[in-house]
Amino acid sequence: MSAPGISGWAFVPGRGKKTDCRGLLADSGLGITALDDATIENLLANAASVELEQGRFVFHAGDQCQAFLLLLEGRVRVQLTSAAGREVTLYRIDPGGSCVLTTSCLLGSENYPAEAVAESAVRALAIPLRDFHSVLENSSEFRSFVFDGFAFRLTNVIRKIEQIAFTAIDARLAAALLDKNVERADRVTHQELAVELGTAREVVSRHLKRFEAQGWVELGRGRVSLLDRDKLESIAAPAFGD
Repeated sequence: MSAPGISGWAFVPGRGKKTDCRGLLADSGLGITALDDATIENLLANAASVELEQGRFVFHAGDQCQAFLLLLEGRVRVQLTSAAGREVTLYRIDPGGSCVLTTSCLLGSENYPAEAVAESAVRALAIPLRDFHSVLENSSEFRSFVFDGFAFRLTNVIRKIEQIAFTAIDARLAAALLDKNVERADRVTHQELAVELGTAREVVSRHLKRFEAQGWVELGRGRVSLLDRDKLESIAAPAFGD
């Protein structure tokens, strides 16, 4: 089993750092700092600072949800894994973003139905379940913060499911390549693209080879270079909603 993540060890004695959470939050510049002082004080009274290395699991499918997480630094990928081992990325969380699964599990007292992995070194504040519910009940501003983030993320998840179900693999692959290029990350494996798109690695490899034969990309070991960005943008238009 992979190493336990935020959900599994934030509040185990000796783990999770009881540092200056208020100072960390202030330094982050996140929107939640606009809450009044009393609300922030109640929210952070028992919070812990948690750090994870790249590649560590934040939570696993079936884990109990013990805390509301505020991501301060890094990026987290939330994904589903089938019984056959096929993975699909649902969404990513950047600093200030919320995790729709964490929110829904806290509100519904359910275990996590998916897993999350740190794509880079991560720092987060973990707010205990009891404090989360107390502040949610007593602060309209915090309720707005939580549910606005929940609605935004849920909309994106539904859009992702629509793409997987109704958008051709060519369009989704082209869009994923363009996104990687924007991030200046041409070093990407076929398996990573397959996880992103929710398909098999063999399917990605077959379509990439066709893209290469058409002169749109150049393939290398763990690398995909874009040669005809205009053509890829045209192919990707359905995935972008154009």
